[in-house]
Amino acid sequence: MYRKIFMLGLTLLLGVPASQAKEPRGMAPVPLTPQQQRLVQEAIAREKVIVKQIQKSTPVVQSYIQDLRPDQKLYQVPVSDQYMIGRVDFGKAFVADEYAQRSQGSHGWFGGSFHFMSELTKAFHLENSPTGFMAMMFIDPTGFDRQHYNFTFVRREFLGTVRTWVFDVQPREKGTGRFFGRIWVEDQDGTVVRFNGTYITNPNEEANHYFHFDSWRMNVQPGVWAPAAVYIEDTLHNEVAHATSFKGQTTYWGYSLKLPTRESDAESMEIENAQDQSDNSTDVSPLQAEREWISQAEQNVLDRLTQAGLVAPPSDFDKQLEQVATNIIIGNNLQLPSDIHCRVILTTPLESLAVGNTILLSKGLIDTLPDENALAAVIAFQLAHIVTGHHIDTRYAFNDRLLFPDTSTFRRITMNHSTPDNEEASKKAVELFDHSIYHDKAASVGLFFQQLEAREKELPSLFTPRLGDSLIRTDGQPWLAGLTQGAPKLDMDNLTQIAALPLNSRLKIDPWDDKVFTLNVKPAPLLNARDKMPLELTPVFFRLQRYQDTSPAGATPANTQPAANTPPPPSSDAGTAQPAASAQAQPQAQTPQ
Repeated sequence: MYRKIFMLGLTLLLGVPASQAKEPRGMAPVPLTPQQQRLVQEAIAREKVIVKQIQKSTPVVQSYIQDLRPDQKLYQVPVSDQYMIGRVDFGKAFVADEYAQRSQGSHGWFGGSFHFMSELTKAFHLENSPTGFMAMMFIDPTGFDRQHYNFTFVRREFLGTVRTWVFDVQPREKGTGRFFGRIWVEDQDGTVVRFNGTYITNPNEEANHYFHFDSWRMNVQPGVWAPAAVYIEDTLHNEVAHATSFKGQTTYWGYSLKLPTRESDAESMEIENAQDQSDNSTDVSPLQAEREWISQAEQNVLDRLTQAGLVAPPSDFDKQLEQVATNIIIGNNLQLPSDIHCRVILTTPLESLAVGNTILLSKGLIDTLPDENALAAVIAFQLAHIVTGHHIDTRYAFNDRLLFPDTSTFRRITMNHSTPDNEEASKKAVELFDHSIYHDKAASVGLFFQQLEAREKELPSLFTPRLGDSLIRTDGQPWLAGLTQGAPKLDMDNLTQIAALPLNSRLKIDPWDDKVFTLNVKPAPLLNARDKMPLELTPVFFRLQRYQDTSPAGATPANTQPAANTPPPPSSDAGTAQPAASAQAQPQAQTPQ
């Protein structure tokens, strides 16, 4: 009775019918101006063009997911993870009715397109979407138009140096799998460069089967904007009403890669910046012949891994890593038969390996290293393998052993060392480190390995190598435990103690040609223990730039920030390096002495 009187009074006060007062309604959307309508139509047309462009591509698609639980001190901490990587032929995997199929005979990592996309769809719980995982790459690949969606102008906004118009997008009719969220449209060609939101579930179902995501594109070629990264964050509610949060990140690269259709297609390999390492002398000794044979196997494997989109092409960043290796070599007065080179594996799992005289470190490992001292430690581990003679399997000196499709790379190339070799190398690595300029910084290195030990059980996918050596033994202890002696105890409340950085703290990948660049960011101050986020995923925020077709010598490459002229890991005096709290953050780098 009182409720009816209250509603009647409210109706008289507001001057609206009681039937409408029961169900408040939002303000009617403001009609689009003619200019805004034209931009929306261009965005719709450009979306169809992007779909056709992607159908011609065979990029590498990498996804990493962390499940989280609440934590009183750290807000939330990872408790499990999942990792997937594949090379996808979108020309075969794009059609919605074919997408649900599973390929037969796909093996391991880099399986068939149908199989891999189906696995990603399941991992992100997108089984109810007509196009599954691809829905997060494209707004609505089957129905993004004015007939199915309403558009409301929000504002203008710069994403980096790219000026965009922001629109809210809402389906005209309720239905399963329609996009609901916000889009950013660049103002030159009308391309959607970012979209953020979720998908509408069936109105007859209580639970929403779709998660929220933030999808970014980069201008990889003139007029071509390609998916670069997707960040997913949401909360799962299970049948017993327990909530679990999760974060996921998918990255794309290798758009310029061509997928071999048969094994003989791999016979022609053209790797940028490859150099002839042959000696000009007339004759070679037996020892020199052995070393040349190993070098031939090394170059064959590096070329093949680069062609498969797993190793970045040679870059200026490699020289920064090589400087740290040189510091160790000089400190130990090592007389090596040839120069030591360094390259970057483009994947997230923490791993390193030595291929002949080339040391490879994964992007995920480089991203999370807190300082130059920790970098020196992991380089010393692989340098120790080289010094002790644990060389690459020379069967790869026969190039025909590498003539297989890219999709078989992980199965056909195994580079990890044996346990006895790792035991020997770990002891030698401690010796190399102790005789280098980094010898008095072992305490800060110990913090890094303590942090790895603290999260190794919860993040098995992050600690499982795909090509090379793990940093952790099977018993959970670090291989370089000899460098942890004298290290202070890990203390999350100590804001000057940075044991490990979040993922994506140092490097970014050009999605077109796979080159890596250092991030150009300023260190952000830590306010509390929650800001540390060691080994964790963080949101994606790109400072977008338009593609530069021709750059003068020394200019910043396309789609990148100005790279710091310094090695990525800063010196760790007193262990005070500060990571920022975003995916684009890194401590200020310093040149090694």
